Amino acid sequence: MRIVSLVPHATELLFALGLGGDVVGVTHECDHPPDVLELEHVTRDVLEPGLGPREIDAAVRERTRSGEAIYELDRHALAALDPDLIVTQALCPVCAVSYEEVAAIAAELPRQPQVISLDPHTLGEALGDVRTVAEATGVREAGVEVIEGAAKRIDRVRLATRDARRPRVAAVEWLRNHFARNRAVSVLHRAPYQYS
Repeated sequence: MRIVSLVPHATELLFALGLGGDVVGVTHECDHPPDVLELEHVTRDVLEPGLGPREIDAAVRERTRSGEAIYELDRHALAALDPDLIVTQALCPVCAVSYEEVAAIAAELPRQPQVISLDPHTLGEALGDVRTVAEATGVREAGVEVIEGAAKRIDRVRLATRDARRPRVAAVEWLRNHFARNRAVSVLHRAPYQYS
């Protein structure tokens, strides 16, 4: 199977499932595991390099207000990779190439690859995405192992912290133009911390 991953968490999941040898393309932001650094990048950031947080925020707001993307999918590179499966997301419009764009481009490719969107809102849904990808790629048993391993680690943390005082934590994404409690942080609501 030839797989292109358009979000870093999907890339890491594919490698955790033992599918690293099937991944042929990734985003410009994928950097883990180290093997992905050698793979073809099929996306790029269209924002001007070297911007500070305030400038990034302004540029993202302006582009999204005008309906423009902040990431670009390289159609030619994607077509050359001839994927069977593309894994993306539709949860966050400024986190990756839009799902609609990915689906439209995939529909134009000769083999019309399957497109899977991973859109978890909770930790349980994130584990469900493991099952979805494992089943789509024929590695169901590997998916079960990844889920069981995650569940065991989560239980160990819960047991180790069950009597611990819950420290107050502020999760700040930017030092300027503060954004707090993004989607990634919201799945941590059961962690042994008290978010403000």
